[in-house]
Amino acid sequence: MFRLMSRESGIGNREPMQAAAAQHGPAPAAARGGSTRRGAHSRFSNPYSRRASRAHGFTLLEMLAVIVLIGIIGAIVVTQVGKNVDKGKYGAGKAQLTTLSQKIENYALDNGTPPAQLADLVAKPGNAANWQGPYAKPSDLKDPWGHDFGYKYPGDHGNFDLVFFGQDGKPGGDGYSADIGNWQ
Repeated sequence: MFRLMSRESGIGNREPMQAAAAQHGPAPAAARGGSTRRGAHSRFSNPYSRRASRAHGFTLLEMLAVIVLIGIIGAIVVTQVGKNVDKGKYGAGKAQLTTLSQKIENYALDNGTPPAQLADLVAKPGNAANWQGPYAKPSDLKDPWGHDFGYKYPGDHGNFDLVFFGQDGKPGGDGYSADIGNWQ
């Protein structure tokens, strides 16, 4: 029953439609968007005019149950992610141990012996005649947890000993706190 009309013919103006309704009579209820049944609701009808409908929503108990479930799931996810972060840092520490060991060997190739201390990789010591460094950045001398690597020259297991102490940063330990040396 709707027609597109130009501005001249009155878009948005109800007069042409009312004139058509006067000529042909009122439109049936189904054509007006309503129902022919008495008491039926259409999406255009006023819900308050017929009878009060039950308000839809969530109860406080339902909302609390959902919040508790979200909290439980969040706690599980955080613990799993925390374990993976520690695992990743431990793996990065092992890789950093290998890289730092290679930097010490580069220093030894240039100067004849490994450095007396790890800081000699960053700044030229007085006894290094052929120092070609810096061989490392200061951040390379710290493990992923921010602890210093253990270093000993001359070493007990080779020319030098380089040790990654793990998460706790202290000798000994197990799991992610286990020590790893460059000789292992």
